Amino acid sequence: MDSINNNQSEDNFETLTASKAVEKIQEIVDHAKTCFFCTRGSNGTWLNSRPMNVRKVDDDGTLWFLSANDSHKNLELSKDSAVKLFFQGSPHSDFMEISGSATILSDRAKIDELWMPLIKTWFTEGKDDPRISVIRVTPEDGYYWDNKHGNAIAGIKMMVGAALGKTMDDSVEGELKV
Repeated sequence: MDSINNNQSEDNFETLTASKAVEKIQEIVDHAKTCFFCTRGSNGTWLNSRPMNVRKVDDDGTLWFLSANDSHKNLELSKDSAVKLFFQGSPHSDFMEISGSATILSDRAKIDELWMPLIKTWFTEGKDDPRISVIRVTPEDGYYWDNKHGNAIAGIKMMVGAALGKTMDDSVEGELKV
């Protein structure tokens, strides 16, 4: 039996570099809003993950988060700055994995920029809460899985393909090299 990739009538692999990689990161983060933020445990394995809201993605692909400076995450990052971020923007598209390096900052101007009132749920003293820290993630590389023409077209192609017994997948995937 042939692989699904061999049954594709169109190319479904595209490595994105530089500005195209950043555009894909911004697009998927815009759809997903949150990710699983993974740090290494004391034994070096990727065991520790938690959902985190991305507050901003810069034009160079840098991702920004707010975090409690007394959290397990911040403690783990102080020992090992490597992170993996996993995104899912919808049930059928906008998947992405990013590997990068995190830096913990206590930049009040950046906290003001990233703040929104709902975050007071975690920082009860508001944006002046002394526990707030900023995490800057600099992406190094990643991988994405998406569709080429939007969820509606992808869904139609899947239904037609299933009815005809043909692979009519609208997916695209590839490496991200920031």
